[in-house]
Amino acid sequence: MTDLIDRRALLRGSAALGGTAALASWFPAWAQPVSAGIVRPLPTVSGDEIHLKIAAQMMTIDGRMSHAIGINGTVPAPLVRLREGQKVRLHVENALDEDSSIHWHGLILPFQMDGVPGVSFPGIKPRSTFTYEFPIVQSGTYWYHSHSGLQEQLGHYGPIVIDPAGEDPIKSDREHVLVLSDHSPLHPHTIFRKLKQQGGYFNFQKQTLAGQLAGRDQSGKDRLAWGAMRMDPTDVSDVTGSTYTYLVNGHGPRDNWTGLFHPGERIRLRIINASAMTTFNFRIPGLKLTVVQADGLPVRPVSVDEIQVAVAETYDVIVEPADDRAYTIVGESVDRSGMARATLAPREGMAAIVPPLRKRPLADMKDMGMGDMAGMSSMDHSAMPSSGKDAACPPEHAAMGHCKPAGDAAAMDQPTMSHGTGGMKHSMRDMSMAPEVKDTPTVQTISPMPIDRTGEPGQGLKDVGHKVLVYRDLMAVERNPDVRAPDRSMRIHLTGNMERYMWAFDGVKLSEVKKPIPFLKDERVRITLVNDTMMGHPIHLHGHFFELVTGHGAYAPRKHTVQVQPGGTVTFDVTTDAVGDWAFHCHMLYHMHAGMMQIVSVRPREGTAA
Repeated sequence: MTDLIDRRALLRGSAALGGTAALASWFPAWAQPVSAGIVRPLPTVSGDEIHLKIAAQMMTIDGRMSHAIGINGTVPAPLVRLREGQKVRLHVENALDEDSSIHWHGLILPFQMDGVPGVSFPGIKPRSTFTYEFPIVQSGTYWYHSHSGLQEQLGHYGPIVIDPAGEDPIKSDREHVLVLSDHSPLHPHTIFRKLKQQGGYFNFQKQTLAGQLAGRDQSGKDRLAWGAMRMDPTDVSDVTGSTYTYLVNGHGPRDNWTGLFHPGERIRLRIINASAMTTFNFRIPGLKLTVVQADGLPVRPVSVDEIQVAVAETYDVIVEPADDRAYTIVGESVDRSGMARATLAPREGMAAIVPPLRKRPLADMKDMGMGDMAGMSSMDHSAMPSSGKDAACPPEHAAMGHCKPAGDAAAMDQPTMSHGTGGMKHSMRDMSMAPEVKDTPTVQTISPMPIDRTGEPGQGLKDVGHKVLVYRDLMAVERNPDVRAPDRSMRIHLTGNMERYMWAFDGVKLSEVKKPIPFLKDERVRITLVNDTMMGHPIHLHGHFFELVTGHGAYAPRKHTVQVQPGGTVTFDVTTDAVGDWAFHCHMLYHMHAGMMQIVSVRPREGTAA
């Protein structure tokens, strides 16, 4: 308990002492407590022949020892630095007593080299070596991680930097790689078991009677309404700071990883969210962040104060500290139960004030998929039309036409909402709003009025008082390679049952899928993701980049991972130009493990070569 109190005191504004800790053997050189960036070139593994060894090890975070899985003896794994145009061979030895793998996240490569066991290759057996071999056809910031079991949570992840074949158009005097992640002393299978037993097991920030008496959070009226729907507005993160320590380059908040700079320099920060389950709100108080890349691809520079970085996303930003002082790097978890903390400083041993954790967010009607009804007076039922005669039809539902008064013969043909133990669930019979979704136990809710939220700050950032990056801010630097209109469109629903901790696409878990999602080579498809849950989902498509439909036409931003906000939609166009079988999944590790994953199969057209 003392350690917990000390850590919270640190995060709530204590002036922390800078770290000049001795070099730690479990960290790669680039992630040592003090990194000098380009002034002292980052030690990396590079070249055409690279050897990586996956093995169990111990690591120390904020003074505590913990079990881990590392690569070449380090957590995070070594920085793999490559150059566009080369062909690389990566010899990966598995020294574990179980199968393992490496997926090269965001890299365009043959599907056999993608590294997903059971989809693109059989995995790497214990005490054996697998050689990945592929050309490097891109540049930018990416990362790599295990796609076997829950090994990623234990430290099996690392950064990738690919330099352009020619001169880098993004100019900087120095760069730092910032790998954000989460770590728990609990074994990941223990975490998953606890979530299956109780979906909100790690949520220690629920509303309380004391909070209500003090006038905090929801009013009593709203609490009753949400309780009737069996919805918890504090259910923002599945796994929280109650068990997680949030890391920067493998270092906890007390460790204070420090990146050096000279005042006046233009510094490039390569930000990678390599966490298992944590959406980070990233900021550096006192510095503007100029976003220059998203998911490894250049975007037109946009200046912001904060970025919500979803799991598996990468952003490159430029900062220009002019003053001879330290700055705190803040990676606050989306539910604000903790933060990753590091420092930018002119000299070793410096530190800046660590800002306090901000008030944790509460889900609202928009997060529930009620669309713009969230703008109404916080569930003020008196402002909504009455359902007429049937008290069993809540007025907020009647306002949306989802139920009819008792005795109305047409009621049998209308979708309904029930408030039983399964939570707010639309009847799946004759459900015209979501015909793609199967009526299974994995579907607890259907968003009645989902809306495109790509122009909004991420959950909890609407009223922070400064500029937060939104997807609609992003524009590609160059015209997209394929600007054809879509040949066809499809909708995919992100569904879940929090009480039973089940997650799926369209109500069907991976274990229940009978066939892959089929595409033909070079099809142009418009896909709309509909989030029927009250939690954000980072959706990743392997082997492809897609263009977000955000109003920028031929200069739409291209990404490989996109966060779909609660109750929201995201639409993207994709050219399925990579023949093979590819994983398509939520990058929340335990959501994927619970079933929110399918396979995309791209096949050659008849009479054409692959």
